[in-house]
Amino acid sequence: MRAAALRPEPAGRDRVELPRMPAAGALYRRALLGALPGPGGGRRGPGVPGVELAVGGVSVDRAHLAAYDRVCGFRLTDRLPGTFPHVMGFPLTLRLMTAPDFPFPLIGLVHIGNRITVHRPITADETLDFTTYAENLRPHDRGRQVDVVLVGSVAGEKVWEGVSTYLGRERKPGGGDRSGRNEPPAGTSRWRVEPRVGTEYARVSGDHNPIHTSRLGARLFGFHRPIAHGMWSKARCLAALENRLPDAYTVEVAFKLPVPLPSTVSFALLPDGGFALHDSRGRPHLAGLVR
Repeated sequence: MRAAALRPEPAGRDRVELPRMPAAGALYRRALLGALPGPGGGRRGPGVPGVELAVGGVSVDRAHLAAYDRVCGFRLTDRLPGTFPHVMGFPLTLRLMTAPDFPFPLIGLVHIGNRITVHRPITADETLDFTTYAENLRPHDRGRQVDVVLVGSVAGEKVWEGVSTYLGRERKPGGGDRSGRNEPPAGTSRWRVEPRVGTEYARVSGDHNPIHTSRLGARLFGFHRPIAHGMWSKARCLAALENRLPDAYTVEVAFKLPVPLPSTVSFALLPDGGFALHDSRGRPHLAGLVR
């Protein structure tokens, strides 16, 4: 493996160019070691990593794209769903988030929000360059939160950008409740979410966090059974909106209560461009907005 190139970035970050997309499996093993006490764990960095990681020339595997479309409910086409570049670049963000100077251990981190901007349609015959970095470490009423930015470009043109907000839970007095108390909107459709969604989405996304795929893994982190990936929930909602989306748009979601596997959820389309996902008792799983 070639040594990574390193050069200074104007924003105060060093740019590290990797020769290829990292392997997610090895990074998850590093994350598991980082969750253990002792020398394998170690102290976390006090701020965000001072680097921007980059990988160029990432092509679309059409079989992978088709499998992703099926799991999330998209039509089978050569146009990438707005959430698919997140999956393509996920191993790069995973490399950033498993570094010793990332402020939180990956295992136990909570994905609380995601914003995606599609600047133009992207097709399967295009090759993307990805960069990722972390920024905006700030307080949260249940700990601290940080944004992980992933940017996709084609021939120097920024075509896609995603910002994932993660919560590192810390003990604080009077922690807030993010489940929401408002009356839920009327559902326009209901979906049955089967247990296989956890393992199938893990396979197509590379996100093998055990809280999504293992009953034991879920219980270790306080869940009675596995929960669906938040980005699967977002993708499934976008699939329901597929015919309404313009060529360029921003879609932002806040993840509320997790979706246990199995369960039945209610999808609601709102008149202001918003959408929501609720459980059978009206409690919110996700609140989103397209603009």
